[in-house]
Amino acid sequence: MTDKELKELKDTLWHSADVLRASAHLAANKYGQPILGLIFLRYADILYKQHKKEIEAEYNRLKGGRMEKSIKEISIEKCGFYLPECAYYDFINDAPDDANKATLVKKAMEAIEDENPKMEGVLPKEVYAQLVPEEEPELLSNIVRIFKDIPENSTIDIFGEIYEYFLGNFALAEGKDGGTFYTPATVVRYMVEVLNPQPGEKKFLDPACGSGGMFVQAARYMHNHNASESEQMKFRCYGVEKEPDTVKLAKMNLLLNNVRGDITEANSFYSDPYNAFGQFDYVMANPPFNVDEVVVDKVSDDARFNTYGVPRNKSKSTKKKSDKKETVPNANYLWIGYFATALNKNGKAALVMANSASDASGSEYDIRKKMIEEGIISQMVTLPSNMFSSVTLPATLWFFDKQKPNTDKKNEILFIDARNVFTQIDRAHRKFSDEQIKNLGLISKLYQGDKDSYTTLINKYKHEVLNRCKKYESDTTELCKVEFSYEYELDGIKMIHTFNPLEYSYELEYTYFESDDISDIKYFRSLIAEQNSLLAGAIQKKEFDSIIDGQQDKFKDLKIAIEKNMALGKEILYFIDNYLWIKERFPDGVYADVIGLCKAAPMDGEDGIIDQDYSLNAGRYVGVVIEDDGLTQEEFKEEMLSLNAEFTALSAEAKSLEELISNNLKGLLGE
Repeated sequence: MTDKELKELKDTLWHSADVLRASAHLAANKYGQPILGLIFLRYADILYKQHKKEIEAEYNRLKGGRMEKSIKEISIEKCGFYLPECAYYDFINDAPDDANKATLVKKAMEAIEDENPKMEGVLPKEVYAQLVPEEEPELLSNIVRIFKDIPENSTIDIFGEIYEYFLGNFALAEGKDGGTFYTPATVVRYMVEVLNPQPGEKKFLDPACGSGGMFVQAARYMHNHNASESEQMKFRCYGVEKEPDTVKLAKMNLLLNNVRGDITEANSFYSDPYNAFGQFDYVMANPPFNVDEVVVDKVSDDARFNTYGVPRNKSKSTKKKSDKKETVPNANYLWIGYFATALNKNGKAALVMANSASDASGSEYDIRKKMIEEGIISQMVTLPSNMFSSVTLPATLWFFDKQKPNTDKKNEILFIDARNVFTQIDRAHRKFSDEQIKNLGLISKLYQGDKDSYTTLINKYKHEVLNRCKKYESDTTELCKVEFSYEYELDGIKMIHTFNPLEYSYELEYTYFESDDISDIKYFRSLIAEQNSLLAGAIQKKEFDSIIDGQQDKFKDLKIAIEKNMALGKEILYFIDNYLWIKERFPDGVYADVIGLCKAAPMDGEDGIIDQDYSLNAGRYVGVVIEDDGLTQEEFKEEMLSLNAEFTALSAEAKSLEELISNNLKGLLGE
């Protein structure tokens, strides 16, 4: 299945959520449970079908012998689970479109859990009765049919993508509430890119795991970097989540992505189900920010929290002891301390944290200072705003590395300000593109001395550009052979015009891009941009609106061909821009501080970490780019005086209009 086909499938399936919103008797934040449950049912059905012949062949081969096994035993060996017939998707889909459908879905899920103990309590069995309202009893059947559209040859990877897509869309739809169970996939992918988890006998902790996205992206990263299936099976994740419904989402997510692990329902502040201290190779999390109800007495004797210090209020509460137990002023640093102490001697961590934690004062300052001086904080990254559905302000990524104190980088921290690196999704939401993740991740690799990654990424962008250029040139040549004469009306008079795309295009000298000279590459970029602009103008001519009847279809075909050519041109520009983003900042293929983007800040010296009072705010170190406007001091002064005079005049005019409107209203309405 191509990326385009997968996107179209996801969009079609998302229609099911619209069907639910229109008709189901469900609260706004409950749409996810039944839909994600049906995705799991369809996944189980397709995966089991793909193994069924193999299962039956093995059963018949062993039948009657000393090695005889049941269908269930062989199914678990070959497929990972056993699917009873009452849970076959066709059995449910083909049943009558009435209220009994909810009972069939519930029984199917109960049977799956009964036959497969590891799935016990995972599936949302009870919610489907609400999807057969009296006024529309066929509602559930309609939704079941939508998921029947998932192709029978779909792989685990496709189901994992679909599940993550739905989790992300539900999080966006639910706003702040959705942020409690879902961290945007592109943020997690960037965290994993920097963390660079290695395959093997690795233990992975997320003490606030939500729907398990950290585990899924880590597993995918290893898969994409050529980890064998046997190596991936050694990777095991351990999650803690206190919301029961979210625990179910996480368990389904792991099953759908073939990730081994345990999810425990617990409160990480008061429970330690995995004896986490010093045990884990990797820790990743996006914990809830600014929690202030954690009881001090319940965490003060726990090594997970007191190793670096428990946040405390400066002064004692004026309340009587009998009124309320002392709580931490803010649990952000409880989380931070927990992530650091859960790591083994070679461990690494990545976590999302509120920006305010980077400069927090009081007892939080003492904790931060201790961690900085120990040398385990390796990197700090300020994210763009609007990356999360739950908060609009920028958050910060913290990275820990327990091996760092033994390296030559012990006394410095890499700071990255990524606030200006994002792709706009809609007015209120942003994300990282695949290339932005690679580009930002490259900074960390260069800082570690990995020049090969630089060469690989630069060559990849070159390959993407040149391949598209050859097709673009071929398509443009074919397009220029088209000559299209059409009639149109102008002031009631019929006119004839001959349109030839050759007027708007010329041969591209894409060999310019094979040069390493940035000025050549920028010139080549301008050629592509100019041609796209000319083609855009060609199909926007006003006379096209008045083409004589009968010729529209012919023009429509031409317009589609031009737009396809332009889309390819935009792809070329996109990859050129990513190529230039790297080349302009790191021309020699080695790490260097870039004003406004990154800085390897030392402990000592002017503007060092100590000089900045142990702040971990990237903006203090990275600085900002001051654009040169080309004006002399006198010209700048004259420009500002002119603008001020204009502003004064506009203010006076606004005041005059305000008085006029007020007087007119008084005249109309009286005093």
